[in-house]
Amino acid sequence: MRLAVEEINQSPELLPNYTLGYKIFDSCAYPLTGQRAALAVLNGLSEAESPMCSSSYPLLAVIGESGSAQSIVVSRLLQPFRIPMISYFSSCACLTDRRKYPTFFRVIPNDDYQVRAIAQLLVHFNWTWVGLVRGDHEYGRFAVQGLLRELQGTKVCVAYQEMIPLLYNQQRALEIMQVMRSSLAKVVVVFSAEGEMTPFLRDYMAQNITGIQWVASEAWVTASVFTGSEYYPYLGGTIGFGIRTGHISRLSNYLQTINPQKYPNNPLVQELWEALYGCSPSLSSASQLPLCLGQESLLEQHSAYMNTSSPRVAYNAYKAVYAIAHSLHNLLHCQPGSGPFENNSCAQSNILYCLSYFNEVKFTIAGEEVNFDLKGDSIPYYDVINWQRGTSENIEFINVGLFDGTKPAGDELLIEEDRIMWAGHQSEVPVSVCSASCPPGSRKAVRRGKPVCCFDCVPCDSGKISNETNSIECTFCPENFWSSEDRTSCIPKKVEFLAYDSLGIALTVISAVGACLTIAVFAVFFHHRNTAIVRVNNSELSFFILFALTLCFLCSLVFIGEPTVWSCMLRHTAFSITFSLCISCILGKTMVVLAAFTATRPGNNIMKWLGPKQQRAIIFSCTLVQVVICAAWLIDAPPYPSRNIKYERSKIILECSVGSSLAFWCVLGYIGLQAGLCFVLAFLARKLPGNFNEAKFITFSMLIFCTVWLAFIPAYISSPGNYADAVESFAILGSSFGLLFCLFAPKCYIILLKPEQNTKQHLMGKEKKEHVTG
Repeated sequence: MRLAVEEINQSPELLPNYTLGYKIFDSCAYPLTGQRAALAVLNGLSEAESPMCSSSYPLLAVIGESGSAQSIVVSRLLQPFRIPMISYFSSCACLTDRRKYPTFFRVIPNDDYQVRAIAQLLVHFNWTWVGLVRGDHEYGRFAVQGLLRELQGTKVCVAYQEMIPLLYNQQRALEIMQVMRSSLAKVVVVFSAEGEMTPFLRDYMAQNITGIQWVASEAWVTASVFTGSEYYPYLGGTIGFGIRTGHISRLSNYLQTINPQKYPNNPLVQELWEALYGCSPSLSSASQLPLCLGQESLLEQHSAYMNTSSPRVAYNAYKAVYAIAHSLHNLLHCQPGSGPFENNSCAQSNILYCLSYFNEVKFTIAGEEVNFDLKGDSIPYYDVINWQRGTSENIEFINVGLFDGTKPAGDELLIEEDRIMWAGHQSEVPVSVCSASCPPGSRKAVRRGKPVCCFDCVPCDSGKISNETNSIECTFCPENFWSSEDRTSCIPKKVEFLAYDSLGIALTVISAVGACLTIAVFAVFFHHRNTAIVRVNNSELSFFILFALTLCFLCSLVFIGEPTVWSCMLRHTAFSITFSLCISCILGKTMVVLAAFTATRPGNNIMKWLGPKQQRAIIFSCTLVQVVICAAWLIDAPPYPSRNIKYERSKIILECSVGSSLAFWCVLGYIGLQAGLCFVLAFLARKLPGNFNEAKFITFSMLIFCTVWLAFIPAYISSPGNYADAVESFAILGSSFGLLFCLFAPKCYIILLKPEQNTKQHLMGKEKKEHVTG
């Protein structure tokens, strides 16, 4: 500040013929002390107490305070007097309220930008579980409130909030450290001043706590007091946002010229000298330090004082002085038509109107443009600072990025990640989460009573997937797709039908065996067609039955393979017509058997109505009814192939829809009616005389047939797709084998193994009777 004042006073262009005066007060970072200093200035000090000023002038402006809490107090005192106050380090967002602080300006960005930058930093590195520590003042309170506001709607949660007491208390500090040690949050954001952090970090190191990734606010991220090598194991890797560096060309040379001899009446210079060199510049000093001999070297712990390559806070103070000078220059050299008042008029050279010119001030210094917005804030720029180990084992502040608040939302933050060194001297980004990320194939389930960042990973249900990390919900697969085993992708559903696999092959073999056996029986009957057993049992009807049974066995093959339009229509119609033909033949045979034995009664001529032509007519007419039903079915609502996705959601079952349920059950009902009628007639004729009672075998075959199909109905209804087709095929094969064995096995036994019984007398039961008579 003193350098800037001297430069301005020596400048022929800025405030020519005017000299700036100043007075410095130390508030000791305490609001009450700052308030006393402001009151002293406003009350006016006598010339004897102000030897630096040759004459008394009204107070133009105040530079300061550094802390927001002090600035709030001092600004309120200055407000009634319209005295502008320009701070170089007070960043609290609360100071933007122009109703409360209309005379406040600052050359440091508003904390609203800093908390936005920190929020973007946390999101950028996916730190979703963080701790917050703040100082007990307005700066810390408003900064935390702003950060919490910025984090709303993001994935970042706050694990804890702790406050360092204004009057440092070690016991309270140890409690905070215990919370930090036990928490899963390994990233801690701190909004505090350098003075409060100094004792806190000393106790932190004494507790030997490591593994914490510090995110520092601008208030302490560039504090030189923490550059010692002893801090690195605990604070190395700290990252934060610092106010931008500037360039003050004469600062280094100027600092080297400052000594108590040049400023004998300035106690601040004397205090500075004692701190830098560890000696007292004069015997009159109340200090207990030894007298300076002029050969002392700068103390190592204060070596950073002479590092003027990249000043930050000092550069802000430098800009603040120039802002006051430029506003005063604009006031004194205002041209009518370019002023800040009504009709662009100027003030009448009254320095009390200096405040109005602050709003309009705009100048360039060291290549940077300086101005203030309507809230008294300056352009929001921050450097991203990373604490890294230097060549001399101390901590160096390395610039690894930039936050430019003037850019569009989302583009403000620029970070060079490959240059960052993290806590614990690690090159990989630390992890700070309450719960580990949920992998693809699962979703997040928030724990009851916990923040949204604390969750469990629940695998997706069948038919749902998540192909991203930390999915909130699982999504359904499209209708014809199903979730993969790991629930990360949708794959086409498996298509199932009664194919030529193990089940299909078994059915095919059984069907072929049945057809072959039937043909073999047909061959045996044809070869022995002139024998008694074949002729007695109506060889023509027997051949018809065997032909129908052969078709029955073969029609089960239509149920195997992928359903098509033609195969679906053929399936039910083929088996229904062939079975109807078979049962019609058996019905005709039953009627013939019943008529043959009842025709022996006197006066009974029933056989003349059941001759070969009549038998064929019965078979044809009974089968024709089934053909008509099937034709009506195919014309009105034929069976068609369909894709069943409801029974088993993970599969597509290809099946034949019956089209018309009524027609389907009519077909089965008609076959059942024929079988029932045949069973009743055969049952009535079961006790007719003779060694070979055909009615008994027909009764038993119909009993098996009806049993198979009655069992088929519930099994068919409860079985899906390929299993329904398999059940129907087994019913067809089972009933066909039942008819084949019950009707023809006894006859083949006699023909092939008991030829002596293949006589008309034996079959009619007269052989024994004739033997007895003889």
